[in-house]
Amino acid sequence: MTYIDGFLLAVPTARQQDYRDHATTGATLMQRAGARRIVEAWGDDVPHGTRTDFYRAVQATADETVVFSWIAYPDKAARNAAAVQVMAAPEMDALIGAMPFDGRRMIYGGFAVIVDTGPAAGDTPAAYIDGFVVPARDRDVYTDAAHKAAAVFLDHGAIRVVESWGEDVPSGTVTGFPQAVALEEGETVAFSWVEWPSKAIRDAGMAAVMADPRMQTPPVDIGFDGQRLIHGGFAVLLER
Repeated sequence: MTYIDGFLLAVPTARQQDYRDHATTGATLMQRAGARRIVEAWGDDVPHGTRTDFYRAVQATADETVVFSWIAYPDKAARNAAAVQVMAAPEMDALIGAMPFDGRRMIYGGFAVIVDTGPAAGDTPAAYIDGFVVPARDRDVYTDAAHKAAAVFLDHGAIRVVESWGEDVPSGTVTGFPQAVALEEGETVAFSWVEWPSKAIRDAGMAAVMADPRMQTPPVDIGFDGQRLIHGGFAVLLER
């Protein structure tokens, strides 16, 4: 089963190219260790929420941009082996020392993929991402609702929908996925995204999705608290 390492970061907006260069070097190490796909997406249409949002999640300042990223592995065992290999790489100390962002506020966690619909990764490159972090309750209920929603997104121009279920999601001392969604007892963090071929198609597609009758009459139980769901639009900065 595909396994995801998901990340949220606050990067100084003026250092976008520095971040891309840093991420490119890191991606080379990750792929050498067995990563199958790496995507870095730069905040573009990220709304401020009343209770939770991406900015609060990483304590972003006015001069920072939120980054939504993930690394995909064939399975959890491959991910665990890769983590050991990467941390032991001789280049790693220099890479950590040159981080163009505040690593103390970086959020990370491990997730098992439960929904993956659309073309195989790489068949149709994504240019734009809608990212979501969700406080989910019942895995079966959430998965069923996610499959139904994915069909709507794909009908309106999305090229891929992925949902992943938290398995190794630390709280962290400064920031973390549980704090980001105000996680409650009995809940698990879900990390998901929708891929689009362009921002224009995404903008038209999202409008069509929200107007679709299938989204107007959702199931009584969708498996999560929508008031604490975090969402936003991100332009793909790097895909390897």
